[in-house]
Amino acid sequence: MADDLGHRATRHAVVIGGSLAGLLAARVLAEHAERVTVVERDRLPEGPETRAGVPQGRHLHVLIAGGQRAFDELLPGFTDELAALGAPTVGAPGDMVQWQNGRWFRRTPATVQHYTGARPQLEWLVRQRVLADARIELVEGTETVGLTGDSSRVRGVRLRERGKGAGGATRTLAADLVVDASGRTTRAGDWLAGIGAEAPHEETLDTGLAYGTRVYRAPAEDGSTDARGYYIVPHPTQVYGGVVLPLGDGRHLVTLSGLRGDEPPTEEGAFEEYAKRLPHPVISDWMARAEAVSPVYGFRGGANVRRRYDRPGRRPAGFLAVGDALCSFNPIYGQGMAVAALTAVALRAALADPRRTPTTRRVQRALFDASRQAWDISAGADKKMPGATGDAARPGPLDRAVGWYLGRVVERAAGDPEVGAPYREAITLTAPLTRLFAPSVARAVLFGPAPGTPAEPPLRRDA
Repeated sequence: MADDLGHRATRHAVVIGGSLAGLLAARVLAEHAERVTVVERDRLPEGPETRAGVPQGRHLHVLIAGGQRAFDELLPGFTDELAALGAPTVGAPGDMVQWQNGRWFRRTPATVQHYTGARPQLEWLVRQRVLADARIELVEGTETVGLTGDSSRVRGVRLRERGKGAGGATRTLAADLVVDASGRTTRAGDWLAGIGAEAPHEETLDTGLAYGTRVYRAPAEDGSTDARGYYIVPHPTQVYGGVVLPLGDGRHLVTLSGLRGDEPPTEEGAFEEYAKRLPHPVISDWMARAEAVSPVYGFRGGANVRRRYDRPGRRPAGFLAVGDALCSFNPIYGQGMAVAALTAVALRAALADPRRTPTTRRVQRALFDASRQAWDISAGADKKMPGATGDAARPGPLDRAVGWYLGRVVERAAGDPEVGAPYREAITLTAPLTRLFAPSVARAVLFGPAPGTPAEPPLRRDA
């Protein structure tokens, strides 16, 4: 069979993993394949509940503007449905008290909106929408243990009932296309080696990020602030981070972050004490007035990892990687859900492109390109953090000059709306990073004075 992932060649597609990336990929593949099977190792909850297969499910998740556009393109009306379920939105910078690089951001009118509701709620809504398609079948409680085929073409997957162990019986599920959406712990390298193919090179950059999260009921309103959220951004000279954002129904998630060797504790009391390490007590004071309503949940392992399927290698036709199985980011930047949707949009465009045959390599390159900007933002910032390790931590020849320029962008974004708006467009993936080098922005960044910013946390929006 020719290496063609288009409609005629793909009768059956298998997606490994019922993650957001897997479900959205299945949604796209159903437009081209006769049937799509999603293989998920978990038993999925019936409602919007946390599941073990999403280790960050209890932690802060933000659907940034670029992700909102992509979700609505894939599942029309999705963000309206999310809002109807009560998912709150927070506008930046107007609704946020934000500290970054030693400056408080002015709370000028919002130019972007973030959805800040619970991850299980969003994932449940995606499941409802995607699995309503009769062409898509979900197989639960089942592990993928290998691929079938050879180094030239994948022809299916080997499956085993979860919990049966290495000696459990396996079965084969034939497929014309296999998509790996199994997440950052994917075993695709072993699967490919098992059929005589070559695993992709992995680029890594690890700051040793660790964070803890706790749910609080917001303190009673006292009229002192109209802020809907608080955000203290880590920096090479100030490595602690803190975020407070609404979940809905008066509940807020508080996430505190630190680096290797100085991780946020998960013990009650110690977590609140850790918040005092932030450069200003605004978040610590908020926590002291609020009511804790959950334990503290810890998370470790927030490295940036990118698997270079776009590079030449002995890899088979009919195998693609998406989501965290392709490119995973430091979660502190809030890009994961957006990139899952943006890569699904890229998959749709590549498969439907009338000008080019959708070969495996061409489609995989399109998926790589869809995740590139998020990687450049996340890895670019993390390279500067103390103790960063990995082959991607080495600065390139342009990193110093670009880093200097972007440092001036952030410095001016805090107080200048004309720089702040394109800065937020870029980091929320609604505009390319080149937007920050447009003539009007470059003039302000290179020649304009750094504008004044508040000396203390701006508890009220700009008049």
